[in-house]
Amino acid sequence: MGGIVTAPDPRHANPVRPVPPPGGHTVDDLDRLPNLPPHTELIDGSLVFLSPRRDFHSLAVDLIAAGLRQTAPEGLRVKREMTVVLTEQTAPEPDVIVVRADAVHNRRQTRYQAKDVLLAVEVVSPESAERDRETKPLKYARAGIPHFWRVEMAGPDDHPVVYTFERDPRTAWYSPTGVYQGWLKADEPYRIDLDLTEIDRM
Repeated sequence: MGGIVTAPDPRHANPVRPVPPPGGHTVDDLDRLPNLPPHTELIDGSLVFLSPRRDFHSLAVDLIAAGLRQTAPEGLRVKREMTVVLTEQTAPEPDVIVVRADAVHNRRQTRYQAKDVLLAVEVVSPESAERDRETKPLKYARAGIPHFWRVEMAGPDDHPVVYTFERDPRTAWYSPTGVYQGWLKADEPYRIDLDLTEIDRM
């Protein structure tokens, strides 16, 4: 493991960050390194610190998570902002995931394995747009996650648009299955019926 710094002095404008070890960080460093900011991700051995989110991001995450929970079968659970281990050096934190219920062990759990995830959802933010649109879906598909949704803010009313994808096992890549505005009705990974305009009442 790389060098571990002591707790940063809050009076300092630029607190010291952990020094990466040769070869980069591993998944276990996310739990061991002190003073990591909330929602730190690990991408290819590098720590990614997330910027403050827009109100749209928070509302869209709440909307999608609540909608998925409404019709989730008994054997599945919906989680938000939980680490998913894709490889030893890549552990992003999707905004919403659908996981197998038997992968939920206790309320102190901090991560899930890719094999237990049926759907990963990313709400695109300006500072993470490239990761959300390109880097993460590529890695989710390679890790075997069957479904991926990307949520974007669009239109004059800043409403959510949901792009849905399904993994093709022959290519280990996602193929588009739909673009939804106003209402999302889908049969995969299970039957979902979600009024996207509810964001105006949140």
